Amino acid sequence: MTKKIIKWLFLFAAIIAPVWAFAEGGSGGPSISGIRIEFILFALTLVGVALFHKQTFWVAITGLSVIILYKIIFISGYPFAEHFFGANSFIDQLSDKSMRQGEWGILLNLLGLLLGFAILAKIFEESGVPDILPKYLPNDWKGPFVLLIFVFVLSSFLDNIAAAMIGGTIALVVFKNKVHIGYIAGIVAASNAGGSGSVVGDTTTTMMWIDGVSALNVLHAYVAAFVALFIIAWFASHQQDKFERITSDAKPGVKVDWVRLLIVLLILVGAILSNIYYDMPALGVWIAIIIGAFVRKMPWHEVGASIKGSIFLLCLVTAASLMPVETLPSASWMTAFILGFVSAVFDNIPLTKLCLDQGHYDWGMLAYTVGFGGSMVWFGSSAGVAITNKFQDARNVGLWVRKGWHVMLAYIAGFFVLYFVMGWEPADNKQHKEPAINCSAEECKLRDEAQARQLMETMKTDTTAINN
Repeated sequence: MTKKIIKWLFLFAAIIAPVWAFAEGGSGGPSISGIRIEFILFALTLVGVALFHKQTFWVAITGLSVIILYKIIFISGYPFAEHFFGANSFIDQLSDKSMRQGEWGILLNLLGLLLGFAILAKIFEESGVPDILPKYLPNDWKGPFVLLIFVFVLSSFLDNIAAAMIGGTIALVVFKNKVHIGYIAGIVAASNAGGSGSVVGDTTTTMMWIDGVSALNVLHAYVAAFVALFIIAWFASHQQDKFERITSDAKPGVKVDWVRLLIVLLILVGAILSNIYYDMPALGVWIAIIIGAFVRKMPWHEVGASIKGSIFLLCLVTAASLMPVETLPSASWMTAFILGFVSAVFDNIPLTKLCLDQGHYDWGMLAYTVGFGGSMVWFGSSAGVAITNKFQDARNVGLWVRKGWHVMLAYIAGFFVLYFVMGWEPADNKQHKEPAINCSAEECKLRDEAQARQLMETMKTDTTAINN
């Protein structure tokens, strides 16, 4: 009993500590011992998720509701409308991605991806490809090792949610529905590692790209990601091999449904193109799904099966966005390292936004830490939440940390290899466009004319001073 209590106390400390580390970032609101009440409520929500892992949906909804109610009552005039929808016209935000503000875009996109990729995973399963894979995969520890490498590569040019869902679907089939929790954590970690060095592989790296960070400035994240992948793949594949081996032979009489496979490809291409041109990959996903529905029956029931898990994650992301974290510690390799642990319990999207506003980070190092760090807890990344819709037993923080211990080891090892090989090379991201200003065409014209007149007056004054 004593050991169990100590274990839970240690686990709670590991969950709460990252939140507490940044709990004094805000000011101007009620606090207890200098800690804002919002952080306390958020920490209690995370503890509730860890304790009541079979009721995570209701815990998350309750936690978010309490935080919103608290802000309504005690934080006078909190700008909820602006926080969620921005100050610009909604029509302008829809038509021009540079005008987009608020949290609505992130939340809507996340919901669309989680539900859309659940459908994709089922279509991929029905294509017959997972059924023939045992014929080509080694039936010892090297089989699950190769599968994790496949997930990593797939995530490098696709969304990490899609990579994790495809990897989880394959694992369910080739391991006859018996997948070790440590291996599930390995799939999530491999998908997050694969996306860490690609500006189209993860939401956080895409945010950096949009903000003006060069794709080359995140590429060296793969130095850490490769190290992390090898560690994860080695330990997780041996865990799975002892738990359940790959079936030696493929199912007889299975034929590949090439049309379904083409629909899967269409969905993935739609996600990439929509992400590049509209910053909304979910839009491309659902356009492709609707097109595919004309030639094959869509597994719409997967939406219902995934909706609770999706809403759960949206609640945590929304709650995290409402935290009064206006500043971060000075940009340094130590700050980047700590942010990896913070991202395991504190959504990495608002963290990345804060870092971009602050500037002067080594963007490749940050991409690795905030992208991969969420793998240490099942709800720490969207890929983790998506895959646990298929593996309900993995929704246990204690089991995830205990069975997936190699994820934390991989994170630490990968980080310090990156640091010692590449060093800390901060780069400015101020070459990006100026933030969108809420003004009409006429107002913007008048503003620009006023600025031009002011500039001319300044130049005239400077010239006079020089002549004198």
